[in-house]
Amino acid sequence: MSKRKDTLDDSSQDSKKQKTTTPKQAFLTSWIKQPSSASGETVTKVTGKMSEEMKKLLKTELETMDGEWLKALVNEMQKPYFAELKKFLATEKSNNKKIFPPETQIYSWSKFTPPSAVKVVILGQDPYHNDGQAHGLCFSVPPNVQPPPSLINIYKGLQNDIPTFQIPKHGYLVNWAKSGVLLLNTVLTVRAHEALSHNGKGWERFTDAIIQYLNEKKTGLVFMLWGGHAIKKGKVINKTRHLVLEAVHPSPLSVHRGFLDCRHWSKANKYLKEHGKEEIEWNCLVENKDVPTTNNVSIKADVEFKAISVIQQDSTSVVEVCDK
Repeated sequence: MSKRKDTLDDSSQDSKKQKTTTPKQAFLTSWIKQPSSASGETVTKVTGKMSEEMKKLLKTELETMDGEWLKALVNEMQKPYFAELKKFLATEKSNNKKIFPPETQIYSWSKFTPPSAVKVVILGQDPYHNDGQAHGLCFSVPPNVQPPPSLINIYKGLQNDIPTFQIPKHGYLVNWAKSGVLLLNTVLTVRAHEALSHNGKGWERFTDAIIQYLNEKKTGLVFMLWGGHAIKKGKVINKTRHLVLEAVHPSPLSVHRGFLDCRHWSKANKYLKEHGKEEIEWNCLVENKDVPTTNNVSIKADVEFKAISVIQQDSTSVVEVCDK
Protein backbone atom coordinates (compact mmCIF):
# COMPACT_ATOMS: atom_id res chain seq x y z
CA MET A 1 0.00 0.00 0.00
CA SER A 2 1.62 3.25 -1.11
CA LYS A 3 1.23 6.68 0.45
CA ARG A 4 0.73 9.83 -1.62
CA LYS A 5 2.22 12.45 0.70
CA ASP A 6 2.07 15.28 -1.82
CA THR A 7 -1.70 15.52 -1.71
CA LEU A 8 -4.09 16.55 1.00
CA ASP A 9 -7.58 17.80 1.59
CA ASP A 10 -7.66 21.09 3.47
CA SER A 11 -11.36 20.75 4.12
CA SER A 12 -10.76 18.13 6.78
CA GLN A 13 -10.17 20.99 9.18
CA ASP A 14 -12.33 20.54 12.23
CA SER A 15 -15.85 21.51 11.16
CA LYS A 16 -16.63 22.89 14.57
CA LYS A 17 -14.14 25.68 13.89
CA GLN A 18 -16.18 26.95 10.94
CA LYS A 19 -17.70 30.34 11.74
CA THR A 20 -21.47 30.61 11.73
CA THR A 21 -22.67 33.07 9.09
CA THR A 22 -23.99 36.21 10.75
CA PRO A 23 -26.72 38.43 9.31
CA LYS A 24 -23.99 40.96 8.48
CA GLN A 25 -21.98 38.34 6.59
CA ALA A 26 -25.08 37.17 4.76
CA PHE A 27 -25.72 40.75 3.68
CA LEU A 28 -22.15 41.22 2.52
CA THR A 29 -22.27 38.13 0.31
CA SER A 30 -25.80 38.64 -0.98
CA TRP A 31 -24.81 41.29 -3.51
CA ILE A 32 -21.89 39.47 -5.08
CA LYS A 33 -22.42 39.46 -8.82
CA GLN A 34 -22.94 36.04 -10.34
CA PRO A 35 -22.42 35.23 -14.03
CA SER A 36 -25.34 34.15 -16.16
CA SER A 37 -25.91 30.56 -17.23
CA ALA A 38 -26.64 29.28 -20.73
CA SER A 39 -29.27 31.28 -22.60
CA GLY A 40 -32.60 29.74 -23.53
CA GLU A 41 -31.55 29.79 -27.17
CA THR A 42 -28.37 27.83 -26.41
CA VAL A 43 -30.27 25.27 -24.34
CA THR A 44 -32.80 24.84 -27.13
CA LYS A 45 -30.03 24.20 -29.65
CA VAL A 46 -28.18 21.61 -27.60
CA THR A 47 -31.35 19.78 -26.59
CA GLY A 48 -32.88 19.70 -30.08
CA LYS A 49 -32.63 15.93 -30.52
CA MET A 50 -32.35 15.06 -26.85
CA SER A 51 -34.95 12.76 -25.33
CA GLU A 52 -37.15 14.05 -22.54
CA GLU A 53 -35.58 11.50 -20.21
CA MET A 54 -32.10 12.86 -20.99
CA LYS A 55 -33.27 16.45 -20.53
CA LYS A 56 -34.58 15.52 -17.10
CA LEU A 57 -31.34 13.75 -16.23
CA LEU A 58 -29.26 16.77 -17.29
CA LYS A 59 -31.53 19.36 -15.68
CA THR A 60 -28.77 20.79 -13.47
CA GLU A 61 -26.31 21.04 -16.35
CA LEU A 62 -28.83 22.65 -18.69
CA GLU A 63 -29.86 25.20 -16.08
CA THR A 64 -26.52 26.11 -14.49
CA MET A 65 -23.66 25.47 -16.94
CA ASP A 66 -22.13 28.20 -19.08
CA GLY A 67 -23.43 28.10 -22.66
CA GLU A 68 -20.03 27.67 -24.30
CA TRP A 69 -19.13 24.78 -22.05
CA LEU A 70 -22.58 23.29 -22.48
CA LYS A 71 -22.15 23.16 -26.26
CA ALA A 72 -18.62 21.77 -25.90
CA LEU A 73 -19.61 19.01 -23.46
CA VAL A 74 -23.19 18.10 -24.37
CA ASN A 75 -22.15 14.95 -26.26
CA GLU A 76 -19.91 13.86 -23.37
CA MET A 77 -22.77 14.27 -20.93
CA GLN A 78 -25.00 11.94 -22.95
CA LYS A 79 -22.60 9.00 -22.59
CA PRO A 80 -23.67 6.07 -20.38
CA TYR A 81 -21.09 6.72 -17.67
CA PHE A 82 -22.41 10.25 -17.09
CA ALA A 83 -25.96 8.94 -16.79
CA GLU A 84 -24.72 6.51 -14.13
CA LEU A 85 -22.99 9.39 -12.35
CA LYS A 86 -26.18 11.45 -12.32
CA LYS A 87 -28.16 8.47 -11.02
CA PHE A 88 -25.61 8.03 -8.23
CA LEU A 89 -26.01 11.70 -7.24
CA ALA A 90 -29.80 11.31 -7.31
CA THR A 91 -29.51 8.30 -4.99
CA GLU A 92 -27.32 10.28 -2.61
CA LYS A 93 -29.96 13.02 -2.55
CA SER A 94 -32.83 10.56 -2.01
CA ASN A 95 -30.89 9.08 0.92
CA ASN A 96 -30.69 12.56 2.47
CA LYS A 97 -26.95 12.83 2.00
CA LYS A 98 -25.67 16.40 2.07
CA ILE A 99 -23.60 17.10 -1.03
CA PHE A 100 -21.05 19.88 -1.56
CA PRO A 101 -20.92 22.22 -3.34
CA PRO A 102 -24.60 23.21 -3.52
CA GLU A 103 -26.19 21.91 -6.71
CA THR A 104 -26.39 25.36 -8.30
CA GLN A 105 -22.62 25.85 -7.80
CA ILE A 106 -21.27 22.53 -9.11
CA TYR A 107 -20.48 24.19 -12.44
CA SER A 108 -19.31 27.57 -11.13
CA TRP A 109 -15.96 27.00 -12.83
CA SER A 110 -17.76 26.99 -16.19
CA LYS A 111 -19.79 30.13 -15.58
CA PHE A 112 -16.85 32.26 -14.47
CA THR A 113 -14.41 30.95 -17.11
CA PRO A 114 -15.94 29.91 -20.46
CA PRO A 115 -13.66 28.15 -23.00
CA SER A 116 -13.04 31.34 -24.98
CA ALA A 117 -11.67 33.05 -21.85
CA VAL A 118 -9.37 30.29 -20.56
CA LYS A 119 -5.69 31.21 -20.37
CA VAL A 120 -4.49 29.26 -17.32
CA VAL A 121 -5.76 25.97 -15.86
CA ILE A 122 -5.23 25.01 -12.21
CA LEU A 123 -6.32 21.49 -11.22
CA GLY A 124 -7.57 20.56 -7.77
CA GLN A 125 -8.88 17.25 -6.42
CA ASP A 126 -12.34 16.95 -4.84
CA PRO A 127 -14.24 19.87 -3.24
CA TYR A 128 -13.86 20.93 0.37
CA HIS A 129 -16.21 18.77 2.41
CA ASN A 130 -17.06 20.92 5.42
CA ASP A 131 -20.03 23.28 5.64
CA GLY A 132 -19.78 26.56 3.78
CA GLN A 133 -16.44 25.93 2.07
CA ALA A 134 -17.02 24.54 -1.44
CA HIS A 135 -18.53 26.74 -4.15
CA GLY A 136 -17.31 25.08 -7.35
CA LEU A 137 -13.82 26.57 -7.81
CA CYS A 138 -10.77 24.56 -6.74
CA PHE A 139 -8.77 25.97 -3.81
CA SER A 140 -11.33 28.79 -3.40
CA VAL A 141 -13.75 29.40 -0.53
CA PRO A 142 -16.60 31.91 -0.21
CA PRO A 143 -16.06 35.30 1.46
CA ASN A 144 -15.73 35.29 5.25
CA VAL A 145 -14.53 31.67 5.28
CA GLN A 146 -11.01 31.18 6.60
CA PRO A 147 -8.60 30.47 3.68
CA PRO A 148 -7.53 26.80 3.88
CA PRO A 149 -3.86 25.82 4.43
CA SER A 150 -3.06 25.01 0.80
CA LEU A 151 -4.44 28.34 -0.38
CA ILE A 152 -2.39 30.16 2.23
CA ASN A 153 0.67 28.42 0.80
CA ILE A 154 -0.35 29.38 -2.74
CA TYR A 155 -0.46 33.00 -1.61
CA LYS A 156 2.99 32.65 -0.01
CA GLY A 157 4.46 31.09 -3.17
CA LEU A 158 2.94 33.82 -5.28
CA GLN A 159 4.38 36.53 -3.06
CA ASN A 160 7.81 34.88 -3.30
CA ASP A 161 7.45 34.95 -7.07
CA ILE A 162 5.87 38.39 -7.50
CA PRO A 163 6.90 40.61 -4.53
CA THR A 164 4.19 43.17 -5.32
CA PHE A 165 1.48 40.55 -4.74
CA GLN A 166 -0.60 41.47 -1.70
CA ILE A 167 -1.99 38.57 0.29
CA PRO A 168 -5.75 39.16 0.61
CA LYS A 169 -7.76 38.65 3.77
CA HIS A 170 -10.05 36.16 2.06
CA GLY A 171 -9.89 32.98 -0.03
CA TYR A 172 -12.45 33.92 -2.69
CA LEU A 173 -10.69 33.42 -6.04
CA VAL A 174 -13.50 34.52 -8.35
CA ASN A 175 -11.49 37.43 -9.77
CA TRP A 176 -8.82 34.97 -10.92
CA ALA A 177 -11.54 32.91 -12.59
CA LYS A 178 -12.97 36.00 -14.27
CA SER A 179 -9.45 36.82 -15.53
CA GLY A 180 -9.12 33.52 -17.38
CA VAL A 181 -7.87 31.10 -14.71
CA LEU A 182 -9.95 27.91 -14.90
CA LEU A 183 -10.13 26.59 -11.32
CA LEU A 184 -11.19 23.00 -11.94
CA ASN A 185 -11.45 20.13 -9.50
CA THR A 186 -10.93 16.57 -10.77
CA VAL A 187 -14.07 15.45 -8.91
CA LEU A 188 -16.89 18.00 -8.80
CA THR A 189 -18.91 16.83 -5.78
CA VAL A 190 -18.34 15.28 -2.37
CA ARG A 191 -20.48 13.95 0.48
CA ALA A 192 -20.45 16.23 3.51
CA HIS A 193 -17.56 15.53 5.89
CA GLU A 194 -16.37 12.51 3.87
CA ALA A 195 -13.28 13.33 1.82
CA LEU A 196 -12.96 11.46 -1.50
CA SER A 197 -16.48 10.01 -1.11
CA HIS A 198 -17.41 10.72 -4.76
CA ASN A 199 -14.14 9.55 -6.27
CA GLY A 200 -14.43 6.84 -8.90
CA LYS A 201 -18.08 7.62 -9.73
CA GLY A 202 -17.46 9.20 -13.14
CA TRP A 203 -16.34 12.77 -12.49
CA GLU A 204 -12.72 11.90 -13.32
CA ARG A 205 -13.68 10.81 -16.82
CA PHE A 206 -15.75 13.96 -17.30
CA THR A 207 -12.94 16.29 -16.23
CA ASP A 208 -10.53 14.31 -18.43
CA ALA A 209 -12.82 15.28 -21.32
CA ILE A 210 -12.62 18.93 -20.27
CA ILE A 211 -8.83 18.84 -20.24
CA GLN A 212 -8.73 17.03 -23.57
CA TYR A 213 -11.08 19.60 -25.11
CA LEU A 214 -8.79 22.45 -24.07
CA ASN A 215 -5.74 20.48 -25.16
CA GLU A 216 -7.10 19.91 -28.64
CA LYS A 217 -9.18 23.03 -29.32
CA LYS A 218 -6.91 25.68 -27.79
CA THR A 219 -3.28 26.72 -28.11
CA GLY A 220 -0.99 28.66 -25.83
CA LEU A 221 -2.62 27.71 -22.52
CA VAL A 222 -0.75 27.31 -19.24
CA PHE A 223 -1.51 24.24 -17.12
CA MET A 224 -0.40 24.41 -13.47
CA LEU A 225 -0.19 20.86 -12.14
CA TRP A 226 0.49 20.64 -8.42
CA GLY A 227 1.04 17.24 -6.85
CA GLY A 228 1.23 13.71 -8.22
CA HIS A 229 -2.51 13.48 -8.82
CA ALA A 230 -2.66 16.57 -11.06
CA ILE A 231 0.59 15.71 -12.83
CA LYS A 232 -0.71 12.25 -13.72
CA LYS A 233 -4.00 13.70 -14.97
CA GLY A 234 -2.13 16.15 -17.17
CA LYS A 235 -0.03 13.56 -19.01
CA VAL A 236 -2.30 13.91 -22.08
CA ILE A 237 -1.49 17.60 -22.54
CA ASN A 238 0.47 18.41 -25.70
CA LYS A 239 3.55 20.30 -24.48
CA THR A 240 4.27 21.66 -27.93
CA ARG A 241 0.90 23.49 -27.93
CA HIS A 242 0.77 24.47 -24.26
CA LEU A 243 3.00 25.26 -21.29
CA VAL A 244 2.86 22.63 -18.54
CA LEU A 245 4.20 23.69 -15.13
CA GLU A 246 4.64 20.98 -12.49
CA ALA A 247 5.35 21.19 -8.77
CA VAL A 248 4.55 19.41 -5.52
CA HIS A 249 1.15 20.04 -3.96
CA PRO A 250 0.89 23.25 -1.85
CA SER A 251 -0.31 21.28 1.17
CA PRO A 252 1.61 21.64 4.45
CA LEU A 253 2.85 18.04 4.00
CA SER A 254 4.75 18.80 0.80
CA VAL A 255 4.91 22.56 0.25
CA HIS A 256 8.52 22.87 1.44
CA ARG A 257 9.73 20.46 -1.25
CA GLY A 258 9.88 23.23 -3.84
CA PHE A 259 6.40 24.70 -4.17
CA LEU A 260 7.18 28.02 -2.50
CA ASP A 261 9.92 28.70 -5.04
CA CYS A 262 8.29 27.23 -8.17
CA ARG A 263 7.54 30.70 -9.62
CA HIS A 264 4.70 29.38 -11.75
CA TRP A 265 2.81 32.66 -11.83
CA SER A 266 5.55 34.77 -13.42
CA LYS A 267 6.39 31.90 -15.79
CA ALA A 268 2.75 31.76 -16.84
CA ASN A 269 2.62 35.49 -17.54
CA LYS A 270 5.88 35.38 -19.50
CA TYR A 271 4.49 32.58 -21.68
CA LEU A 272 1.15 34.33 -22.20
CA LYS A 273 2.88 37.54 -23.21
CA GLU A 274 5.16 35.68 -25.64
CA HIS A 275 2.05 34.16 -27.24
CA GLY A 276 0.26 37.46 -27.65
CA LYS A 277 -2.13 37.06 -24.74
CA GLU A 278 -2.92 39.40 -21.90
CA GLU A 279 -1.14 38.48 -18.69
CA ILE A 280 -3.04 37.47 -15.56
CA GLU A 281 -3.26 40.20 -12.94
CA TRP A 282 -2.63 37.91 -9.99
CA ASN A 283 -2.92 40.87 -7.63
CA CYS A 284 -6.60 41.42 -8.47
CA LEU A 285 -7.84 39.68 -5.32
CA VAL A 286 -7.07 42.52 -2.92
CA GLU A 287 -8.89 45.02 -5.11
CA ASN A 288 -11.80 42.66 -5.61
CA LYS A 289 -14.82 44.95 -5.43
CA ASP A 290 -17.08 41.92 -5.28
CA VAL A 291 -15.53 40.76 -2.03
CA PRO A 292 -15.69 42.88 1.13
CA THR A 293 -12.61 42.28 3.27
CA THR A 294 -13.51 42.15 6.92
CA ASN A 295 -11.41 42.25 10.02
CA ASN A 296 -12.79 38.94 11.27
CA VAL A 297 -10.97 37.01 8.52
CA SER A 298 -7.21 36.83 8.75
CA ILE A 299 -4.38 34.76 7.37
CA LYS A 300 -2.10 33.11 9.89
CA ALA A 301 1.53 33.07 8.82
CA ASP A 302 2.38 29.96 10.76
CA VAL A 303 -0.10 27.17 11.36
CA GLU A 304 0.45 23.89 13.14
CA PHE A 305 -0.95 20.80 11.50
CA LYS A 306 -1.39 17.16 12.30
CA ALA A 307 -1.83 14.55 9.60
CA ILE A 308 -4.42 11.83 9.56
CA SER A 309 -4.79 9.12 6.98
CA VAL A 310 -7.96 8.56 4.99
CA ILE A 311 -8.25 5.43 2.90
CA GLN A 312 -9.66 6.16 -0.54
CA GLN A 313 -12.78 4.05 -0.95
CA ASP A 314 -12.29 3.16 -4.61
CA SER A 315 -8.62 2.14 -4.42
CA THR A 316 -6.02 0.78 -2.06
CA SER A 317 -3.98 3.97 -1.95
CA VAL A 318 -3.77 6.04 1.20
CA VAL A 319 -4.10 9.79 0.92
CA GLU A 320 -2.69 12.07 3.59
CA VAL A 321 -5.30 14.52 4.82
CA CYS A 322 -4.62 17.63 6.83
CA ASP A 323 -6.46 18.12 10.10
CA LYS A 324 -5.91 21.62 11.40
